[in-house]
Amino acid sequence: MMLWGFLFPTVKKGYAVFGAETVGDFLAFAGVRFLICGIIICLYAFIKDKNSFKALKGNMLLVMLVGLFAIILHYSCTYIALSLTDGSKTAILKQLGAVFYICFAALFFKDDKFTLKKGLGLILGVGGIFAINAGGGSFTFQIGDLLIIGASFCTVFANISGKKVFERVEPIVVTGVSQVFGGIVLLIIGAFFGGNPTMFLPTKVDQALVFGGIIFASIFSYCIWYTVVKKENLSKLFIIKFSEPLFAAIFGWIIIGEDIFKIKYLIAFILISLGVYVANIKEKSKGV
Repeated sequence: MMLWGFLFPTVKKGYAVFGAETVGDFLAFAGVRFLICGIIICLYAFIKDKNSFKALKGNMLLVMLVGLFAIILHYSCTYIALSLTDGSKTAILKQLGAVFYICFAALFFKDDKFTLKKGLGLILGVGGIFAINAGGGSFTFQIGDLLIIGASFCTVFANISGKKVFERVEPIVVTGVSQVFGGIVLLIIGAFFGGNPTMFLPTKVDQALVFGGIIFASIFSYCIWYTVVKKENLSKLFIIKFSEPLFAAIFGWIIIGEDIFKIKYLIAFILISLGVYVANIKEKSKGV
């Protein structure tokens, strides 16, 4: 979550140093980012164990499904929506898919049942997100809002698909292949909207530093997340995901100078931390 939170202001910084201004530019940037990340991850996975790619046979459609929801649809919806939607709404709307999953997890996985601890963690986490956005302005409903909600549900569908395919294919292989696939498609979509992928090749020191940070965070955040998704139930992980906007706020202050020294951020930090803690409290063994 810290790495994903780091990416929000860093990508925004990337738009500034590379001069990205249009939806086509944003999607082309995402395409370059994920294509490079996917290639690096695939090379690492191949060097580590070239036989791990054999599991793709018969499972390629599921892997591409992860790429469709996690990369193509998610980022297409998000970047188009950002040009239409008031930014103060985004953090709240992006959690709706997670809220839906946490409440109805048993519909997808029988061992991922709703509990009182998860419910309390959910309430605290959502409360923290609302605290971050307190005083953000009016909350009218527009087409951009629907796209952000769509992106949120894409994240849920990607993780549900991923958890199923991880039973057959290593998470790192799925991550790499799905990002290559998603990056290529985003490049095509970005070019269709007038984006120029070559403008994102670093030629200056600040561009190289920003782009390098984005690549590093993208690779490790997705590899770590999908590795954990294979072992843990998604409802607890989605509660932890409520901390993502909080890290985004902290790095927003560090990287692009956003003002976060407000009481609402302290309240959000306390609520989200309590939510993550409560949801993950383990039952004490009897007699101990």
